[in-house]
Amino acid sequence: MQDKTTLAKKQTGRSGRSQAVSADLIAVVIAVTDGKPRVLTVGQASALPSGPFELGHRSLQSGLRAWVERQTGHPLGYIEQLYTFADRDRIGEEHVQRVISISYLGLTREEQAERSAVHGWRGWYDYFPWEDHRAGVPPILADVLMPRLLAWADGAENMNMRRDRRQRVAYAFGLDGRNWNEELVLQRYELLYEAVLVAEATRGGDNGSPPSIPGRSMIVDHRRILATGIARLRTKIKYRPVVFELMPPAFTLLQLQRTVEALAGRLIHKSNFRRLIEQQDLVEEAGGTTAETVGRPAKLFRFRHAVLDERAAAGTKLPLSRT
Repeated sequence: MQDKTTLAKKQTGRSGRSQAVSADLIAVVIAVTDGKPRVLTVGQASALPSGPFELGHRSLQSGLRAWVERQTGHPLGYIEQLYTFADRDRIGEEHVQRVISISYLGLTREEQAERSAVHGWRGWYDYFPWEDHRAGVPPILADVLMPRLLAWADGAENMNMRRDRRQRVAYAFGLDGRNWNEELVLQRYELLYEAVLVAEATRGGDNGSPPSIPGRSMIVDHRRILATGIARLRTKIKYRPVVFELMPPAFTLLQLQRTVEALAGRLIHKSNFRRLIEQQDLVEEAGGTTAETVGRPAKLFRFRHAVLDERAAAGTKLPLSRT
């Protein structure tokens, strides 16, 4: 992480002591490569690109773009503001400054980035292995997460708290007859944090908690911010065609479907998907075919220019499979 630039050099708290406040700009930059959703990272894959908002930056977005390009060599295309984090207890007591983290979601294609020794792309399921359900329910859920989460719920100090914890676990993780909701990425991470099952929750001292569950950790609050970005993107692909930003100029319908499935961590009904694409008139034939698939060569498509021009307002409801 870069050193912070103080926005308000001193604020006086209730205790009468001065408190510094700074703002970080943090980028969740996503690409999908070979059917794998990946995130742009720095610091040996332990951090998202970030840097302080400085007085010389014309705007928050221009500051973010400058930091990402400086740290990764990757110019940002499509970005949107994600969320602002200001929770004091999630940064760590060792930080004297109060840090406000302003995060952005960026979508790109990995091949557009230059290779560098100081940054790289990492599969987002390395950080959240319980989120990929394309091959069915991942074993980590039944073998690791559920026993420890339910033990945490049952260990509450009173009956009401135990009932509340169990209901939250069931809702977030699809227990007791509930469906798995792929959009609840942040809620699941927050529960694991509250149960002290992720490494980020054990920083700052030995609290006697058991070892953290599988899943790569990140510095300060960056995995929480990544979870927020994944949740936002999983929601948006159902009603806005942001997936366009992740595709090459020409692609097969199967490649488009696999990209959406990779992001959602769920399978899509093939016939429903293709019928929807045709009904909404999202793509047109690009000419030519590809021999990537077994059997008959697949046609190449591209997004219609009118759709690309109107993508801020256009939408596509993608039918995620519940089977």
